[in-house]
Amino acid sequence: MSDSLIEKNLLRLGLELPKAAAPVANYVPVVISGNCAYVAGQIPISNGEIKFSGKVGKDLTIEQGQQAARLCGLNMVAQLKLALAGKLNRVVRCLKLGVFVQCPDGFADQPKVANGVSDLMVAMLGDAGKHARSAVGVNALPLNVAVEVDGFFEISVS
Repeated sequence: MSDSLIEKNLLRLGLELPKAAAPVANYVPVVISGNCAYVAGQIPISNGEIKFSGKVGKDLTIEQGQQAARLCGLNMVAQLKLALAGKLNRVVRCLKLGVFVQCPDGFADQPKVANGVSDLMVAMLGDAGKHARSAVGVNALPLNVAVEVDGFFEISVS
């Protein structure tokens, strides 16, 4: 099987997919229904270690928040790869991302932080990476992570 567009673009970008993390609560990382894959919220973790914690705009810069969002996106794709038995070529389009940014009151740059994962989707999928999005500021996230991202993807059924 040849590499998918996603894998070729990750290689071109010098990025690697982390190992898909096992869920830590009562949920599954990906639900596939028909031609849609729904990926549960992913956090900025790599090799079992949280890479970005605290509040963006207080403990972390916007740029660090963008890096955290990008890592969440890589974790999302790693979960998709596992759920699709390694066949990332089944990913047709990124439909929607939900980006949750842990931040202090008054912080209004959630869209800038969310661009970290949005830019990644476009870099991996081209026009098929352009998506609808929510970027929301929250006062706390699990394990004190800076960002959490979930997503909906269109997939081919075969």
